[in-house]
Amino acid sequence: MSGKPSVPAPRTTSGPYGSCVLLKHGEIFLKGRNRHRFTERLHDNLRLALRGIGGSTWIKTAQNVTVLGGQVPQEALLERARRVIGFNSVEPAVRVPSELDAITLAALDALDGPRGRVTFAVRTKRRDKQFPLTSSQVDAHIGARILARFPGLRVDLARPEVTLAVEIDRKETYLSWQRLPGLSGLPVGSSGRALVLLSGGYDSPVAAHRAMRRGLACDFVHFNGAPYTNPSSVYKAYALARELNRYQPPGALHVIALGKAQKQLAVAGAGRLQVVAQRRLMVRTASALAARTGAQALVTGDSLGQVASQTLANLVAVDEAAALPVLRPLIGWEKQEIIDEARAIGTAEISNLPDEDCCSLLAPPRVSTRAGLPQLRSVEKRLDPEDMVEALLDSAQVLRPGVDEEAPTADDRCPTPA
Repeated sequence: MSGKPSVPAPRTTSGPYGSCVLLKHGEIFLKGRNRHRFTERLHDNLRLALRGIGGSTWIKTAQNVTVLGGQVPQEALLERARRVIGFNSVEPAVRVPSELDAITLAALDALDGPRGRVTFAVRTKRRDKQFPLTSSQVDAHIGARILARFPGLRVDLARPEVTLAVEIDRKETYLSWQRLPGLSGLPVGSSGRALVLLSGGYDSPVAAHRAMRRGLACDFVHFNGAPYTNPSSVYKAYALARELNRYQPPGALHVIALGKAQKQLAVAGAGRLQVVAQRRLMVRTASALAARTGAQALVTGDSLGQVASQTLANLVAVDEAAALPVLRPLIGWEKQEIIDEARAIGTAEISNLPDEDCCSLLAPPRVSTRAGLPQLRSVEKRLDPEDMVEALLDSAQVLRPGVDEEAPTADDRCPTPA
């Protein structure tokens, strides 16, 4: 996530005002009587994101806006705030007393930076309707003062290069000069809890992030091929979960060794059904794990038709084994869209590291694209799925990425390409 102010931040080492950050609320403003609950959740998540920032901070609430400040550099506040899901925009700003002279001085200071011919506009919003000037009168007053101070600037109300936003409250006024995009969506945790089937590829981390943006707090489960594969996929899953936990109150990562169960399916004669049978075992195990952790749904990175195991018939066969709803946020996405999103949220570089994926272990040369339920059930009857699930859960390892930072990461231990 990137973005730099189009004009320098106002000088705040002197004068009667200080820097802050304006956080414009996303769709929670539509929530009516329940809005306060969503706002409380949003602010709880913001406080968690500010932990360890290195100084005191404060949070204030205005109408559909959160104001963030403190004894911390503004750049640090911006970086933390932009990772909190639920804000439509994040704006570097200054706050001053709601007095015309103070507002004008701050506006002049904000525009004291651009060189050459720069177009600008002033947009005023009065939340305090008792302020003696109307919004258009404030626009005109400040614009005239700016033109008098900086003859090289000119007004462009249609497509200004710099928009100076002035928001007047009863006691304080906020001036901002840039609008950085937020993550929007619903506050994490406001829609319940989900368990993400997290692989080492591009898809499942992006699906997890999309689930978070719909208000789901996420835990993760990673299936690896141990003892028949090396632990590189576990290190990647840990690194991915740690990156994703920067967007939410940290969720746990459950690591389950699937290799022996995969071999049992192969010995039972799964053949071309091997991959779908493995997926059914994964969602069956994840459903049982979700019952223990309080998750209400599973999340996967499936994209319809992307690979043979993700045809509609195979997805239906997998869902039949799940005891919970299986959410697929990426079902209609193309691969390049997923990779672009992975780059945007910071997981692409980790996903690109080499590993040994358990899904390829014992996979047949050709995977069935229309796995039939009767054939799958016939294979499973030769085993005992319930006992297999219990054994897998009993051997699960629980990690807390972002909390137990002594755990190995993908950067530490993944093998490098030959």
